Amino acid sequence: MTRQVIAGSVRIGGGAPVTVQSMTNTDTRDYEATIAQIRRLAGAGADIVRIAVPDEASAANVRALTDASPVPLVADIHFDYRLALRSIENGISKVRINPGNIGGEANVRILADCLKRHRIPVRVGVNGGSLEKDILARYGGVTPEGMVESALGHVRLLEKFGYDDVVISMKAPDVRRTVESYRLAAKTCDYPLHVGVTHAGSAGMGRVKSDIGIGALLVDGIGDTIRVSLTGDPEPEVAAGIDILRAVGLRGGVNVIACPTCGRTCIDVEGIARRVEEATRGIRTNLTVAVMGCVVNGPGEAREADIGIAGGRNGGALFVKGQDPRPVRGDLFQALMEEIKKTLQD
Repeated sequence: MTRQVIAGSVRIGGGAPVTVQSMTNTDTRDYEATIAQIRRLAGAGADIVRIAVPDEASAANVRALTDASPVPLVADIHFDYRLALRSIENGISKVRINPGNIGGEANVRILADCLKRHRIPVRVGVNGGSLEKDILARYGGVTPEGMVESALGHVRLLEKFGYDDVVISMKAPDVRRTVESYRLAAKTCDYPLHVGVTHAGSAGMGRVKSDIGIGALLVDGIGDTIRVSLTGDPEPEVAAGIDILRAVGLRGGVNVIACPTCGRTCIDVEGIARRVEEATRGIRTNLTVAVMGCVVNGPGEAREADIGIAGGRNGGALFVKGQDPRPVRGDLFQALMEEIKKTLQD
């Protein structure tokens, strides 16, 4: 088990539930646009939101943003350690840095002292594209061993100044390299791990890469907080992260299963399944709901479901676990949702 850090009201590591993160893509100097996006991300289910702090004007907005945010905020800092200091003083809940690019040991010491004084955790983030030249030369390129060595080297620098309230990440666009890096890190240290595939791409292939990479690690028991990195609007990142957690059994909710359809299909399986997913997205109670295309083998194949619908030529059959299927007519989606609500109220 990893050690635990606390970012605002959220615990990371140490057996705490795996959290979902995302990052705003607004100009942090624009308070209204940024707080609006933070609230949308929180409403979508994000536990933690990161904001870019590239300049003094952005750092000056941190206080107003943290005061209004419904979730803890993380300041993303590069090159200028003073922006991290200003963000911490303005109430940020966590900082993301690469200690290697903030100007040497003297600056790291100042930052470590500030972090300790305010009891703020830091994520040491290493990406495949930003490894030190000596590590690249020693390993002949970007390798899992080099990624972990770089991350732990930065952590040791913070430890040198008496600070170890750290989360680490080692992300690469390559899924296999990312997975191998985290597996090696999990064997090497007990720091909490922020898991994700960086620069994954658009919602199509980017989602696939993230599902595979993050999912594989979570199944291994690796990962304390996750971020799905997709190009464009960040809100779909949150839904994707929650879906990954549900798929591997780490977050409660309604699990909708549906048949792939065939020539026997009698109902709009895809349409009904999508409507059920959307209607139940905010439910945290564990419930498996099946949408099957025909009554020939639908109830049998979905026998593990708590509730299900199977299509027929003149309606369908509604089945509840432990009960005989019963015929239904009319709007099958509505019949299914009524049974779901009834089950949740019981």
